[in-house]
Amino acid sequence: MISQQDIIDQTDRRSAHNYNPLPLVLEKGRGIWVWDTDGRKYLDCLSAYSAVNQGHCHPKIIAAMTEQAGKITLTSRAFHNDRMGPFLEKLCQMARMDKALPMNTGAEAVETAIKAVRKWGYEIKGVEDDRAEIIVVRNNFHGRTITTVSMSSEPDYKKNFGPFTPGFRLIDYNDAEALEQAVTPNTVAVLMEPIQGEAGIIIPDEGYLTKVRKICSRNNILFVLDEIQTGLGRTGKLFCFQHEENAVPDLLIVGKALSGGLYPVSAILASDEIMSVFTPGIHGSTFGGNPLGAAIGLAALRVIEEENLAERSHILGDYMIRKLQLIQTGKIVDIRGRGLFVGIELDNSQGGARPYCEALMERGLLCKETHDNVIRLAPPLVIENDDIDWIVEQIDAVLKDGYPRPR
Repeated sequence: MISQQDIIDQTDRRSAHNYNPLPLVLEKGRGIWVWDTDGRKYLDCLSAYSAVNQGHCHPKIIAAMTEQAGKITLTSRAFHNDRMGPFLEKLCQMARMDKALPMNTGAEAVETAIKAVRKWGYEIKGVEDDRAEIIVVRNNFHGRTITTVSMSSEPDYKKNFGPFTPGFRLIDYNDAEALEQAVTPNTVAVLMEPIQGEAGIIIPDEGYLTKVRKICSRNNILFVLDEIQTGLGRTGKLFCFQHEENAVPDLLIVGKALSGGLYPVSAILASDEIMSVFTPGIHGSTFGGNPLGAAIGLAALRVIEEENLAERSHILGDYMIRKLQLIQTGKIVDIRGRGLFVGIELDNSQGGARPYCEALMERGLLCKETHDNVIRLAPPLVIENDDIDWIVEQIDAVLKDGYPRPR
């Protein structure tokens, strides 16, 4: 039998080293649990960066995928298929938007949103050709394509990848006054995450999104929210912007949990007017809206709704944060979160969060560091209170011990 180390060595030998995964090899997952190739069981507290909100291999989503795979999987958009319409109908109803444009990956959806707002700016707002500007915020994360890293303020994401896509203005996050000052006649959109995940679970002040919404409305600018990570129940609401009454975006970007982690499915949602800029032939995707992805997406949405996963995230997230706040250690600078999207910021003197994530792995808990010194906690939304108690026990022990101990 091939060992985990042999598999890791083979991967290192054949794969580009663009990731630094924890040293284990997973082969099976069910609900909140995953197993490595040696049969050891772990509680997944990352959820594939919120792609498996419904839990690993949810039986209803698996059944929908299996049934559709035996019928037809891909037609391209050269023809209609019988799955895309019902999927988009459900998605639009849940998001309370007029139309959706299906894509595959989150980065592809962000690229689609950029094309939409630029075209809207030229054809509807009347911005001069090739002068459109999109305001984005520092420490954002919208993907890894050339255009999405062009929006980034992170040097490592950009080093030696230039030249970059022009047309973006960077401002500080959570600063409505900076947004006011950045607006010009060429501004077509403001694009941001409602909570910055990769930056360390950074939550803006209460009312910030509402202020952004008002500034956009006052200046005839589209308000675009990237809810690829925060959407579909992760923060305790179906969409994170719903934590404020008057923060509805003009364009919403979704992905990840839109498929329950089974298959890449993403989309942008907007009004009829905004979507009218897309006419036949100007944008597309061979796999976007394919019947297999649409069947999976519809099942994933139904699970979120039927199992009240957003409400579960709200209740259990509050419970998790209260339990974490009881940990007595000087190593924690801050515990912040919304729903089951929680960050534990450690003191800089601790050498980063990575060693603690490795220690937690040894205890059977899988999580990942973000922004160097933050432990990100984002378990599947099907988790129970007892599981959260166990998570907190492991974190408490590791922060006090500092190093892993065998299970």
